[in-house]
Amino acid sequence: MPGGNFYALIHDRICGTPHAPFLTIPGGRRWSFGEIDALSAEIAGALIRSGARPGDRIAAQVEKSAENVALYLASLRGGFVYTPLNTAYTPAEIAYFVRDAEPAVFVCDPARESEAPKGPFILTLSTDGGGSLIEAARAGPPSTSIMPRAADDLAAILYTSGTTGRSKGAMLTHENLSSNALALCELWGFRDGDILLHALPIFHIHGLFVALNTSLLNASEVIFLPKFDAGDCRREMKRATMMMGVPTFYTRLLAGADFCKADCANIRVFISGSAPLTEETFKAFEERTGQKILERYGMSEAGMIASNPLTGERIAGTVGYPLPGIEIRITGEGRILPPGDQGVIEVRGPNIFKGYWRMPEKTADEFREGGWFVTGDIGFLSSDGRLTLSGRAKDLIIVGGFNVYPKEIEVVLDALPEIAETAVIGAPHPDMGEGVVAVLTPAIGCASAPPLADSALKKAVSDLARFKQPRRFVWLDSLPRNAMGKVQKQELRKLVAGVFAERPGGR
Repeated sequence: MPGGNFYALIHDRICGTPHAPFLTIPGGRRWSFGEIDALSAEIAGALIRSGARPGDRIAAQVEKSAENVALYLASLRGGFVYTPLNTAYTPAEIAYFVRDAEPAVFVCDPARESEAPKGPFILTLSTDGGGSLIEAARAGPPSTSIMPRAADDLAAILYTSGTTGRSKGAMLTHENLSSNALALCELWGFRDGDILLHALPIFHIHGLFVALNTSLLNASEVIFLPKFDAGDCRREMKRATMMMGVPTFYTRLLAGADFCKADCANIRVFISGSAPLTEETFKAFEERTGQKILERYGMSEAGMIASNPLTGERIAGTVGYPLPGIEIRITGEGRILPPGDQGVIEVRGPNIFKGYWRMPEKTADEFREGGWFVTGDIGFLSSDGRLTLSGRAKDLIIVGGFNVYPKEIEVVLDALPEIAETAVIGAPHPDMGEGVVAVLTPAIGCASAPPLADSALKKAVSDLARFKQPRRFVWLDSLPRNAMGKVQKQELRKLVAGVFAERPGGR
């Protein structure tokens, strides 16, 4: 690769098949690899004429489209730092990201141009390929060269969700992206003729780096849906061989009473990530389709870390083994813990990010000697190295000095047929410090009113230690989620903050 630029590796893989289909938009046009490559060169030229130089940030808050993919690739080939932003962010939130990242160019939807923050050069891009970015790309010469970059030069900045404190920009290098994509192509057995069904957003690591980078390196066609719709996915599955999704995708497919093995006959592997997949969903999907979902584990700061095997046993509730070249260890109380002991997950390898943008102290806090990154996740390793997640360290509930890990309780309650989903959180308790609260949603077909009495729920968790048992049960129609399907527990904590103050003694 010229100087380590990840796009040089991509270009090498796709240049031999310029006429092969890359992005197929149902009901729309089909883009070949050659067409997307050419458009990326034209957009790179437009970015340069707009004042961008290698190392400058290109921030984008635009909807999913083929042109958006070309913008990402243009940023790589020009040596810029691609900074995708969630399309749900408000103007006030965008203003923060722009102040922090100081992009040379900010690309937004034409309808949002009047709200665009001051400072960067503003270009627009709409889902139908309109806007000033494409006009500028067509108006001048393309930049067909690939800018040399060092392996540890920045390729992208991904802002974390910022559930506590201000959002942090995870700095990802060209080596981070290339090493992860190459490992996944091998691990998941990408082959000639693979077609990926893509219904994920592309402002996030899952839809952008995991799904698209692997497809590009394998020169695979991608069925490019604007968003997840169960009916659309079922129709397109007939031709696809792979699907990547969040657990919500699979639960919504299962909600279709007639969803069955015939729908999935052409799919060789279903992959799930970005949020925990319940054992109940795993088992229900296998019973209905004959397929075991392949669950993997990753995060913005590290790309993909572990995966269940393509060939071999996929165990419900686990996220498999470390990717090639990646190490995992479990720590607690200042030492490395043995297999079976639960603690904080730490990882190191070529996938680990360079640090948090302009936050050297925060970066230093998250790394241990020897390059080990502290993920903030809780889990344990089996004797043969298989990783099981227990929850987030920040989700830890401390009841009277005892640690409670929500996943252990959620698994028990999720097994009840009357319950669709469970989120266990802690709420301030006047006596115990924190009390355990279980937020529940009724299963499909159950009445919107609580389908189970508290007495039945207490009986279900009675095998757990008393301090682990929820003291309150709260029913909602649905759990709040972010764009990637992750349950927003911070919103639930706000909702139940006063639950133990409602009755004397909080019992």
